[in-house]
Amino acid sequence: MAMHSVGGNQGSGGPDPLLGNKIAGAILGTLLFAMGLNIFSGVIYTPKKPAVPGYDLPVPEAAAAAGGGDQQAQAEPLPVLLASADPAKGQSAAKKCQACHVLEKGGPNKIGPNLYGVVGHEKAAHAGFNYSAALKGKGGQWTFEELNGFIANPKGYAPGTIMAFAGISNPKERADVIRYLQTLSDNPVPLPAADAAPAAQPAAAPGPSQTQQQPSPAMPGQRAEPAPAPLQAAPQPAQPQPRP
Repeated sequence: MAMHSVGGNQGSGGPDPLLGNKIAGAILGTLLFAMGLNIFSGVIYTPKKPAVPGYDLPVPEAAAAAGGGDQQAQAEPLPVLLASADPAKGQSAAKKCQACHVLEKGGPNKIGPNLYGVVGHEKAAHAGFNYSAALKGKGGQWTFEELNGFIANPKGYAPGTIMAFAGISNPKERADVIRYLQTLSDNPVPLPAADAAPAAQPAAAPGPSQTQQQPSPAMPGQRAEPAPAPLQAAPQPAQPQPRP
């Protein structure tokens, strides 16, 4: 009976003497895990520091050279740009137009009209397309100059147009596109003649009147000296006449 009583007392519930150690161990383990994760992530995502702090600024000469090329292209007339334009480059650049236009012969209209044969065609006259009043009021044909102005700035060329395209500001790229559109025709319109720059005229030789000495300006309180008379050729002596 005594042994049974002792065993019954040991099996009864009571406070766990190791509870505090377990809580402290859990907290310590969490802190160690967080510290290890921080160290591990720091090793992976540590940014590489450059040898010299800062960054290189763009070279002004290169920017000036690039700007000079654009200004030279802007100064060149359209016939000169078209004469050196590349239809292959224009075909590549015209891919941005195919979001709204079809370039194949007989193709349907999309958001914009079919552009096959547009060079030399009447404005706002493609069959089956409803043009804006801004383009209907322009009139005339799509000449090279007119296409150049429209492609450069559609809204500036025809205020009120529904065309959302911002335009092509680069004159060389614009010339390539127009050159490519010129090939999309059964009877392509001839390119405008690129007029050669006029040759420099030689300076004219000074005439006798220009070589005359100019009178020096009179000083205050002095009389102005008269201009010297123009030089004249000395008279030739008369030849003696033979006696009969």
